[in-house]
Amino acid sequence: MVVALALGALAASAVGVPTASADTGSDQAELAHLSAALREDGEQVQRDVARYNAAQARVAHVQSQLAAVEQELVGSEESKSTATTRVKQLAIDLYMDGGVEPSVSAYFEDPITEATRQVYADTVGANFRDDIDAFNAATVESERAQSDLRTDQEEALKGEQGAAAAQLTAESILDRDDASFDSVQANLRASVAAAIAQTEAEEREEEEGELANEESATPPGSVAIVALPGTYGNPLRAISALDRERVDQGVDYSGYGPMFALGDGVVLSTTNSGWPGGTFIAYRLVDGPAPGLVVYAAEDLLPRVSTGERVTADTIIGSMYEGPDGIETGWADPSGDGVTMAADARQFDGSNSTAFGANFSQLLASVGAPPGVMQNEPATGQLPAGWPSW
Repeated sequence: MVVALALGALAASAVGVPTASADTGSDQAELAHLSAALREDGEQVQRDVARYNAAQARVAHVQSQLAAVEQELVGSEESKSTATTRVKQLAIDLYMDGGVEPSVSAYFEDPITEATRQVYADTVGANFRDDIDAFNAATVESERAQSDLRTDQEEALKGEQGAAAAQLTAESILDRDDASFDSVQANLRASVAAAIAQTEAEEREEEEGELANEESATPPGSVAIVALPGTYGNPLRAISALDRERVDQGVDYSGYGPMFALGDGVVLSTTNSGWPGGTFIAYRLVDGPAPGLVVYAAEDLLPRVSTGERVTADTIIGSMYEGPDGIETGWADPSGDGVTMAADARQFDGSNSTAFGANFSQLLASVGAPPGVMQNEPATGQLPAGWPSW
């Protein structure tokens, strides 16, 4: 049943998600109750529909029988008219032939009286008398059947009306249950979404707090790099038609295909309208040679991850397409909001190779990717003390 499937899908989507409030449990219980009510009301509607269909069939059957009886009455009326005409014609013929001389008007009585029938019994014969008897018997039987069928028709029509009313009532109840189910389901989805958002916010706050503590313990002009277990992989290993381009704030490339994360990390953002194509995927590394530093991949790239998602060197973060700008990847500001480290240090003037871009190019070369093309030697600017080298 659709309701049961919807409830199951919603329950499955909530597995492993922390509860935002005690209302979530009550909403789930209410959903289960409404699901049972919907099933029960749906079965009642089916029973009412069956009853309504049976009533309609009964009405059709009675109307068919009534039409047949009425057709029989028409035939009987025609037989009566024919017999009456025969009697009238015989009376006239006898009168004109000088036979018995009763009043001709006596033979125009309707229905035919017993006296008239006796006067002309010998002339008309036993066959005509039998016709009259059969007609009278058929008339009485047809009229009785017609009366009974009209009574049946009235009862069948009442049954049909009652079944239709019951069906409408049941459907109204079902519509009400559907509306209640949708409302509770929406509340539950909102609760689950709130729980997810709250958990993501708490995780980001915790990570940012840890990073802030590390930065506060670092002397001015230096970067705290604590090497943790973990290895980095070539993020461009699956790019087709890969072509290295210039080193600037980061490193530029062209080509198409899936781009992987450099290593284990947490996604901070995926879009920024200030970059060509609107994509700016930023993730903070959590281990390896540069834990705490933020990597970005921007421009002609379709994001395949979402904010708060944890990634590894085997996670596809985006699909590179052959757009007009290619992609750029490098070191991002710790906020991950679309600003590069080269921009923070004011090393970039629009076309030059920066110290941060050159450093990231060396990192890519160390994991097997082609390095970028330097625009100037040496690179513009200096790296903070303690910044990792490759």
